[in-house]
Amino acid sequence: MFTMRFDMRAPSFGAPPSDLYRCALEMASWGEANGCLSLQVCEHHGSSDGYLSAPLVMASAFASRTTTLPIQVAALIVPLHDPIELAEQMAVLDLVSGGRISYVVAIGYVESEYAMLGRTFSGRGRRLEECIRVMRQAWTGESFSFEGRDVRVTPIPQTPGGPTMMMGGGVAASARRAARLGMGMIAMGGNENLESQYRDACEAEGQTPGLFFNPKPGLAMSAFVSRDPDEAWAKWGPHLLHDAKAYAAWMGEEIQSATRSDAMTVDELRAANGSYRIFTPDEALAEIKEHGILMMQPLCGGLPIEHAWESLETLASDVLPRL
Repeated sequence: MFTMRFDMRAPSFGAPPSDLYRCALEMASWGEANGCLSLQVCEHHGSSDGYLSAPLVMASAFASRTTTLPIQVAALIVPLHDPIELAEQMAVLDLVSGGRISYVVAIGYVESEYAMLGRTFSGRGRRLEECIRVMRQAWTGESFSFEGRDVRVTPIPQTPGGPTMMMGGGVAASARRAARLGMGMIAMGGNENLESQYRDACEAEGQTPGLFFNPKPGLAMSAFVSRDPDEAWAKWGPHLLHDAKAYAAWMGEEIQSATRSDAMTVDELRAANGSYRIFTPDEALAEIKEHGILMMQPLCGGLPIEHAWESLETLASDVLPRL
């Protein structure tokens, strides 16, 4: 009935990175024991607050601390990587995890990341499609040629055809790309017409549509639970605001997303009643009953460890037994 997302931001006023990473692994084990549906890890590079830059390493660590819990890398910015090296790492991780790790693949939207890693920002959509086709070919275990290189990727993944991948994005071009590649799609929530665009593109490509999820504006994507939300907002609010402002700065004026907030103060973030929410136990129960899920981000903005655990333990004691 709940998920947990970890992007590992560690601003200077929050918990130290070493504490956050250790706590995240403990929370993965706790989540499996308490009915968590999945874990999500993210990818960005060069962030001043230490945003997670090696999501496959983190996913592997989560896999080592759990046995059945699904883990999703969302999103993996594929064009930033060499597809052969990425195919190798994903194949090994598929074996290590027993096929529990899936991916939302995306082109990314932060130009400075491409400059930092020596990749070309323009044309990244075409590069993503090429990389996906190359990775799928690599996971056959057969030899082939790519960019003048003789390639054979071993070992092959446990999952037939390779790990599950879905397309990420929020515009019609992403929907068409998903259709061309025969993939499902997890969208960003900024385009209410995207599902019909995706289905039309699948029909045009002769593809059967896959799973499609497009969060509605106002859906809580970074949820917390507290018996006293007023006190919680006073203590936790600056960390949630840091997260919201950092994402908004990356997105600029161009990118729209269900997770986006342009709040400049904690009071504005709370009043928006949008993606960042601190629920009472009764409100959390109602949220789960209405939407089927509560999407938690327990270490949001470097939230102090004791506060992060307070939210999860309140969920476990005051909400989950009532479902």
